[in-house]
Amino acid sequence: MERVKIILKKIRSHPLGERLLGDAVFRSEVALHGGLVMNLLYAALNMYSGLRYQSTWFIVLAFYYILLSLLRGILVRRIHRTPVGKDLLREFRSYRACGIVLLLMNQALVGMVVYIVNRNGGFVYSGNLIYAMAAYTFYITILAVVNVVRFRKKGSPILSAMKNTSLTAALVSMLSLETAMLTQFGGNKPEFRRVMTAAFGGAVCTFVLGMAIYMIVRSSRYLRTYSKNRRLEG
Repeated sequence: MERVKIILKKIRSHPLGERLLGDAVFRSEVALHGGLVMNLLYAALNMYSGLRYQSTWFIVLAFYYILLSLLRGILVRRIHRTPVGKDLLREFRSYRACGIVLLLMNQALVGMVVYIVNRNGGFVYSGNLIYAMAAYTFYITILAVVNVVRFRKKGSPILSAMKNTSLTAALVSMLSLETAMLTQFGGNKPEFRRVMTAAFGGAVCTFVLGMAIYMIVRSSRYLRTYSKNRRLEG
């Protein structure tokens, strides 16, 4: 414990380290950039694998990561142009654009679920890696849910869009984990695997669809009200 305190003290002694530990918004922005880079790499890797091996599965995954990269790219562009919370009009425009991309991404998720159910397959993790992935997946999912609630109170559409994006990615990771666990531990019950994958996959797709529609409706209402007020003022 004392060692951890010493490490944290050294980190805080640097201005960047102090900001990283003390500023939740800055941490979110850093995580957003890192997520964008990783999503682009995954998109390229899956697209290469799909074209090389003529695999529909890898192509669908590539499409999902391309849309996730586009979603995070919209957010990165917005926070680079305007500090968070300084221009609600532009934030809501970006928020609506993210909702539209999320709506398209949901189609890729539906394709993934249909493919897994029809093939009765899933992700595979070798050895004990599945336990590490389970711990990590539960951690990022719980963290994503907490952040969605916490950052919504800050009143910034961009921050809400960031956390909604992270929650979507976490839910997809949870779906991947479920298929992997069913593949590893339920190999002799193919029908059970199919039903469970269809049920959980359908729940994830429905949730993401609802979140996308909510983002589009909420932003459209704000923009419509803003335009109406401007006309009345003019």
